[in-house]
Amino acid sequence: MAEIEELLRSLTPQVLAAVVRRYGHFDAAEDAVQEALLAAALQWPKEGMPDNPRAWLITVASRRLTDLLRSEQARHSREETVARWALASDWLAPAADGPVGDRDDTLILLFMCCHPALSPASQIALTLRAVGGLTTAEVARAFLVPEATMTRRITRAKKSIKESGLPFGLPPQGERSQRLSAVLHVLYLIFNEGYATTAGPSLQRTELSGEAIRLARMVYSLRPDDAEVAGLLALMLLTDARRPARSGPDGVPIPMAEQDRSRWNAAFIEEGVALVTAALPRGPVGPYQIQAAIAAIHDEAPTAEATDWPQIVGLYEVLRQISDNPMVSLNHAVAVAMVEGPQPGLDLVAALESDERLASDHRLHAVRAHLLEMAGQMQAAQESYERAARLTTSLPLQRYLHRRITGSR
Repeated sequence: MAEIEELLRSLTPQVLAAVVRRYGHFDAAEDAVQEALLAAALQWPKEGMPDNPRAWLITVASRRLTDLLRSEQARHSREETVARWALASDWLAPAADGPVGDRDDTLILLFMCCHPALSPASQIALTLRAVGGLTTAEVARAFLVPEATMTRRITRAKKSIKESGLPFGLPPQGERSQRLSAVLHVLYLIFNEGYATTAGPSLQRTELSGEAIRLARMVYSLRPDDAEVAGLLALMLLTDARRPARSGPDGVPIPMAEQDRSRWNAAFIEEGVALVTAALPRGPVGPYQIQAAIAAIHDEAPTAEATDWPQIVGLYEVLRQISDNPMVSLNHAVAVAMVEGPQPGLDLVAALESDERLASDHRLHAVRAHLLEMAGQMQAAQESYERAARLTTSLPLQRYLHRRITGSR
């Protein structure tokens, strides 16, 4: 059953893209795909998996979408819309029972969700939902906003896509460049949710981080000369390289300083270092390239003690100049503590406490606890670990923090 669930999750964006390409009704297509996924989850464990699971899902979703369209009062108007979409896209919509090819339209769906008619926040939210397969709650946590707010944002985005009459296909080269920033941000957030899952029993969701890497490779093949595209792919590879050593047998996270570096993915490190090394001289230097450079310093250090922390501090200072992300400042505080000692790091953390974006984020309190522990202030460290444990929704991280509470006594 777990194998089927993992397969369905990986196929969802491909199936949705194929159905949208055929019929153009984004919102209705998503409903139809969800019904097809439910049918598969109920039937496949009993009847066996079909020879071509993707084709099976597309066919079932197409039939369901056809039924949905025919049942609506405005059926004739909708049929005309379907025809216009097909002609505008230079693809005639095949019958629901027609042959299904191997074409993967996920990248087209990705650019479609990042249409300039949507606000940047809506572009990212919709793509995370439709292409990344994240729940609305997970998307809300990624944006640090309430779930109800994110639900309204995604609903409005779907409506805008539906009303735009947007042809299904890659945008022209010029428009493609405008959408690229949102596309990269989407992939960044999908990867982060997969690498460090915000809620639930697992530390990571490898299907999400793997899908983000797959999509990043697709974008890189489309834009191989774009330094930030290369930087993002490098960042993903260099970060994911540590995944085999990130947790113990019980699923509890292991800090980077304590990881068995022989278990890191050497091929990913080599590829990531090559990508960022080639990208940096091309410029202009953007945030993904800088983060990839930081990741490369960590990955190339033979031991935690050999890490070039002064260089990391310098890179974070450059990154802070071009990014208003409070997590950058929090990571900078950690790096400063590794160079100058815990108190300068704690001073920087204290300055971030007034940032509302971090007010309920467990990471602020976990970092403070770690630095307090470094400074020998065990009681204060315990209190901060307890605060972090209450705020996180990740069960493995909760277990790790509770262990740190015990260790700081």
